[in-house]
Amino acid sequence: MSILYQHARAFGLDLTPVQLTQFENYYHLLVAWNEKFNLTTLTDYTAVQLKHFLDSLSAAPLLLAGQTDGKKLMDVGAGAGFPGMALAIAFPALRVTLLEATGKKARFLDTVARELPLENVTAAHGRAEEFARLPQERAAYDYVTARAVAEMRTLAEYTLPFARVGGCVIAYKAVDAERETADAQRAIETLGGRVREIVRVKLADLDDVRHLVVIDKIAPTPKVYPRAGGAPKNHPL
Repeated sequence: MSILYQHARAFGLDLTPVQLTQFENYYHLLVAWNEKFNLTTLTDYTAVQLKHFLDSLSAAPLLLAGQTDGKKLMDVGAGAGFPGMALAIAFPALRVTLLEATGKKARFLDTVARELPLENVTAAHGRAEEFARLPQERAAYDYVTARAVAEMRTLAEYTLPFARVGGCVIAYKAVDAERETADAQRAIETLGGRVREIVRVKLADLDDVRHLVVIDKIAPTPKVYPRAGGAPKNHPL
């Protein structure tokens, strides 16, 4: 029994042999590409299985509760594909867009999607501030995820414009989740969101403290957001 299969069951997932093979191939592509340019500081097999793949899958109970058939997920600042690529493997009925501003990383994501293969994944190269202003992308997603992208006031402006009213943002955060979320309350409300809950996540037997901040989209994001020119990061709400 693989370590990923064993611990993913704690999140309500019973990964199939096909899915486990896809994760295995994903790992090998990650390590191979990481030799060319930096995708991750973690390359040890067990560390990637737990701290990248399993961590990404920690949102599975939230997706299972809301159903995924025909639903759309946007992963903002996808990087090496965590959590979006991992969620796409686990939920083949979910249509996943991986948005990444760095061209090399976007090419990596496209390569992984083609080679696994994953027909439910689209890798997009662009900045969240610009992409969220495209009519076909704005308020178009049931779920919006982000992991290790920015502090919550900035992250809210990057993510909430993509979520439809009735959808939600799932932000992967570490030990400072409660403080960051409290500091971002005004920004979240301004952008049409409302904090539903902060879920404490336990990964296997690791001591790492992790959280999922779940923000419901309850009203349209005002048209002036997201702001351009780096304003969300340099001058957060």
